[in-house]
Amino acid sequence: MNDTHKLIQVLSTDRLIMREWQDSNLSSLYQMVSDPDVMKFFPSVLSEAEAQDFLKGIQERMNQNGWGLWACELKATQEVIGFVGLNIPKDDFYFNPCVEISWRLRKEFWHQGLAQEAAREALKFGFTKLNLDKIVAFTTVTNLPSQALMARLNMVKNAQHFNHPRLAKDHPLAEHVLYELSKDSWLNHQK
Repeated sequence: MNDTHKLIQVLSTDRLIMREWQDSNLSSLYQMVSDPDVMKFFPSVLSEAEAQDFLKGIQERMNQNGWGLWACELKATQEVIGFVGLNIPKDDFYFNPCVEISWRLRKEFWHQGLAQEAAREALKFGFTKLNLDKIVAFTTVTNLPSQALMARLNMVKNAQHFNHPRLAKDHPLAEHVLYELSKDSWLNHQK
């Protein structure tokens, strides 16, 4: 084992185990990232090869940090339903350096509070174990479902919109909104 490999944190909620991704989870990931409904607010669905590259990237970052975009597994069935977790963006954002919270679930698991349940646990981990001062989230201005979840997580919308650096300025998904949650605000909502 090389010295950059860290012990991977496993989190647990009432209904979910948040754990590292295994190669055997590729079919579940591919099912999600190839679904046009799930990928509506992303530039395109992913091919099987792109899904495999995405999985390898998630696994590499998790091995480097010990945390990342956790595979969310239902305790009741051991089925992987998507991911929720923390990530250090590689893109050149005006609000860097930062840690973002991110989520994506297979559509049959939408509207059950699972993303919120896992996101609350990821925020707790970020603020208590990583001792972060702030966690951000961002999405395209048209992604109202994710923005609603950001608001339910007590994240505050920044008035300044920005264009995603990987998208052309005239791309329909280019304009993004930023939400932020400070550790102090998070702590105040825990009382």
